[in-house]
Amino acid sequence: MTAAPIHIAGERLMLDPQGAMHWPAQRMLVVSDLHFEKASAAAGRGSLLPPFDTRETLATLAALIRKYSPRTVLALGDSFHDAKGSTRMLPPDQARLTALAQETQFLWVLGNHDPVAPDLPGESMAEHRTGPLVLRHQAQTGRVIGEISGHFHPKASIAVRGTDVCRPCFIADGYRLMLPAIGAYTGGLDVRSDAIAVHFPRGSRVFLLGERRLYSFPLGPMRPGGGQRPPSPDPILTRG
Repeated sequence: MTAAPIHIAGERLMLDPQGAMHWPAQRMLVVSDLHFEKASAAAGRGSLLPPFDTRETLATLAALIRKYSPRTVLALGDSFHDAKGSTRMLPPDQARLTALAQETQFLWVLGNHDPVAPDLPGESMAEHRTGPLVLRHQAQTGRVIGEISGHFHPKASIAVRGTDVCRPCFIADGYRLMLPAIGAYTGGLDVRSDAIAVHFPRGSRVFLLGERRLYSFPLGPMRPGGGQRPPSPDPILTRG
């Protein structure tokens, strides 16, 4: 898979087509919105989903760790779908996640779905600051420099051969970067929505997740309540 390089606050970051960010200078892998145990949470409310989301998401996480061999893995919040999610994990899944968290340093940023630290190896925190970057679950409004966040599960659509293709995406403007959710059962919010657009008043660049590569296109400034459709020409392949 081909990762795309971008620069935020002077730091070179690599965006992976599986939805993770790698910070080579820090040997840090950043993932967002894993939402482990979403299916079991739904089952508790009477909505039955196939109970394999945690296993699939763990497989994605393990593959990313093998690929980048990070010194640190930072999860940007909503790692579990609710505060008791870690207690509902099946023993094999819990053992696998524990093993991953013992192989490398894990930092758990707390989110709105998981405001309590999980009973797993690693350190929990409200946000994490390293060098010029601050990594937090939800983007702050107003002018920031060097913010990395998740929470909104950004997605975007492009026109391909007469039909719309909708995929999770990264969105960045040089000052901040918003990561997609990589949980197996996570949905998404369109990048043109007011909730996301307010954080990118100068416009932005979208990096759409493809099967083996990222596709990039610019997105101009948007007015509240308005919107702008991403361009339909062939997207630009970004190369690492």
